[in-house]
Amino acid sequence: MQEIDPTRRAKIVDVLVDAFADLMEADPSAFRTKFRKMAADPFAFYRGSACIFYNDLRDFDDPWADERTGRAWIHGDLHLENFGTYMNSEGTLIFDVNDFDEAYVGHFSWDLRRFVASLALMGWQKALPESTVRELAETYLRSYIEQVEHYVRRDMDDEYAVGLDNSRGAIRDLLLSARVSTRISLLEKVTVLEDYDRRFRRGRGVRDLDEAEHAMVCQAFDTYVERLPEGKRSERPDFYRIKDVVGRKGFGIGSAGLPAYNVLIDGASQALENDIILSLKQGNYAAPSRIVEEAAVRDYFQHEGHRTVVSQRALQVHTDPLLGYTEIGGVGFVVSELSPYELDLDWSDLTEPEDIAPVLEDLGRATAKVHCVSDEDSDQTLVTFQTEDAIHGVIDGHVDEFVNEIIDFGIAYAEVSRKDHQLFVNAFREDEIAGVTARSKA
Repeated sequence: MQEIDPTRRAKIVDVLVDAFADLMEADPSAFRTKFRKMAADPFAFYRGSACIFYNDLRDFDDPWADERTGRAWIHGDLHLENFGTYMNSEGTLIFDVNDFDEAYVGHFSWDLRRFVASLALMGWQKALPESTVRELAETYLRSYIEQVEHYVRRDMDDEYAVGLDNSRGAIRDLLLSARVSTRISLLEKVTVLEDYDRRFRRGRGVRDLDEAEHAMVCQAFDTYVERLPEGKRSERPDFYRIKDVVGRKGFGIGSAGLPAYNVLIDGASQALENDIILSLKQGNYAAPSRIVEEAAVRDYFQHEGHRTVVSQRALQVHTDPLLGYTEIGGVGFVVSELSPYELDLDWSDLTEPEDIAPVLEDLGRATAKVHCVSDEDSDQTLVTFQTEDAIHGVIDGHVDEFVNEIIDFGIAYAEVSRKDHQLFVNAFREDEIAGVTARSKA
């Protein structure tokens, strides 16, 4: 792992500029907002700087990577806040890993290292002793290993899921909150009724399109529909009828500067409560792809939108049936439903180790599932082996060593990130990040 040295501040700036230069040039105000959010605390900085994490791993000698475990499907940005609820394609509420924007092929341990480092960062912010953080990290990792071994022993890889019937504590509370959410409440929040039909509300963050851009988005939407898997495409002719289209800016720390659109469609019937909102968001380079230099992996994907969708189907069971991809102006976009059932786990009220530990047990199992199980419509041919068998092969007989090495890495990297956060804040305040200044122009 790279040690902190006098050149580290410049390295942080160089990596951020290299990763985001084009997007910063296109929308500097969005990145000013992103960087201010990252400046808030070390965890926020860590969330927004996956590119720095992978740059630090570039020359790291991973003892658990071989020809198979070094070439598995990974989430790419696994941290404490990338878990939440969703309604799967079978109509079941699930708590699982979410946000697959950084998903790629790489070392399976990269996900675990990034997660444990995030746990160490949050543990520090909650003033938990290092010994307690280590115990919590071990709870997560041993739960992960137990679930991997379950998949090794059993043929039905999709048996395990955290849902209303087997959840507890904070996760169950979150699933119950998602259960009372409704599509109509979401529609009423972002749409209005005009002439007996729905259209999007106009306001902050919403942009009307001119005729040419509107036609371009509609054409891209038609392409998306044509590419949906047969088993997930609605047979109702008017299901995909477009009612309204607006432009949106990318949201969240990770999506700053990414162009996006919302499309309102008819849905399952003409009843207005069944209208569906689809998000079209430009795909961005996956952070792990910056250090995975295998041409066969890079050339497998048409573009970053295609890469995101293929990766998500390879990592998630029963994906959103409306998940797909298209192109706008030659650039790849990811298409997915804006769902009322997607809620993120809130860690603010999880403060005591006895409340955090059971959550981490479930997160460990959920992580094992994304590594070992694919959606039925995943037709990828990049990873053709059973990931659980590959992982079992490298850790069998070395479980304690594996757990301790990942924890040591995570604790040490959290310390690096805390120092990096301060270096980043100072660099941003002094306008050292080319393309984005800390001072907005009047």
